[in-house]
Amino acid sequence: MRFHTEADAITYIFRSMRKRRGQPKLPDEQTRDIAPTKRLALALDAFSRPREYAVVTGSKGKGSTTVITAKLLQHLGHRVGLITSPHLVSWRERIRVDGRAISEADLCRILDEIAPEIDVIEETLGEDRYFSPQGIFLAVALRWFDEQGVTAAVLEVGRGGRFDDISVVPNKLALFTPIMLEHPEQLGPTVERIAWHKSGIIKPLGFAYSVPQQPSVLDVLQAEADAQNAEFNWIAPKDIGVYRRTTAAGQVMELGRYGEVTLSLLGRFQIPNATLAVIAAGNMHARLKGVPHGSDEYVECIRAGLADVRWPGRCTRLQDHPLVIVDGAINAESGQSFVESVREQLRPPVITIACVPDDKDYAGLYAAVSPISQTLVLTETARNPTLHFLSPQQAIAAASAYHTDVHYAPTLGEAVEAARARAGSDGTIMIVGTQSIVAETMLLWGQQFEVI
Repeated sequence: MRFHTEADAITYIFRSMRKRRGQPKLPDEQTRDIAPTKRLALALDAFSRPREYAVVTGSKGKGSTTVITAKLLQHLGHRVGLITSPHLVSWRERIRVDGRAISEADLCRILDEIAPEIDVIEETLGEDRYFSPQGIFLAVALRWFDEQGVTAAVLEVGRGGRFDDISVVPNKLALFTPIMLEHPEQLGPTVERIAWHKSGIIKPLGFAYSVPQQPSVLDVLQAEADAQNAEFNWIAPKDIGVYRRTTAAGQVMELGRYGEVTLSLLGRFQIPNATLAVIAAGNMHARLKGVPHGSDEYVECIRAGLADVRWPGRCTRLQDHPLVIVDGAINAESGQSFVESVREQLRPPVITIACVPDDKDYAGLYAAVSPISQTLVLTETARNPTLHFLSPQQAIAAASAYHTDVHYAPTLGEAVEAARARAGSDGTIMIVGTQSIVAETMLLWGQQFEVI
């Protein structure tokens, strides 16, 4: 075998993309090419087995929606494949069946089987073209799904949609979480242009559902659906689940025919995601054999699925004394959403550990968490060497514009130690920032990610 470890596999998967190292960010329509992925899928006969596919895109919440939809389908009795990104610890987390990550042995074995086809395709690519790592991950996932008897798969787009490798999948269902300005260099300077990129996942004669969006975004999605002769529906605000209360098991929401249901994920932003996921699971289930839609059993399957979702690091409570909550907020909007989601649970003193790279909206995050924090402890992580942070002096100066009690700790361990000393056993420690600090936090608390 050519590959013996996950590191071997990842090195190979990214070798073609290294051509673009150091090159400027350009629009996706100029730099991304899904043709190699299409050629690989054809060579491997990757779509020969009957399977229902849903593809999920958006600017936030797409990972959560993907995971919730998959869990609901699993509770409805289906064998469910899952592709998400990014990962917390292992690249294998991006490919799952019924919540279990692909093993290192299976990743290496399958990659070894398909590498000859990849090599042939790569040899035909010019210097300005590369084989997308996501396309290779997709090919590995599809073969593993075949081996595992997967009947339904829910796949999260990495960025955009129209030029993303996931778009080669013959999905009947397209799902849209909130669309807003993001990745302007690659997706465009307006929300309408970004919506055009994301609308590319709608397939001919398919179905598309969206959470509430700006009118101009809905116009773009509707135009694409019309062009594809697809059915497009957007969820009206009045049909989104309604938050009722937070419990030790998660948050309780009111959701139509399902009544008061417990969603195991914290975060008010998860309620629209869950609403969309319930509709998505119903759409896919209608084309699969199983529990009758109108039955009490169907309702109970949905209720059980919502209560059983696990999505580590997204507004996750890690312990109670002191209360410790971690979330991947990196800007003003996500910070405000996080604060509103956990405000009712906080016990003073609240000590916030923040870790935001210098190319993100660190000032916006500091502004969002400062009003509910007695102390800010700033830190950084070496987990991802591509991330860069302000110097301690710069970080303290930036945070001091919003808070009077700001400290710096060079590592997460030291930051947690400082936070524990201030919070005691009755207070709260909030840890917010980049995915790398979320991963480091989850590992520090002994969390596992093999099964979700």
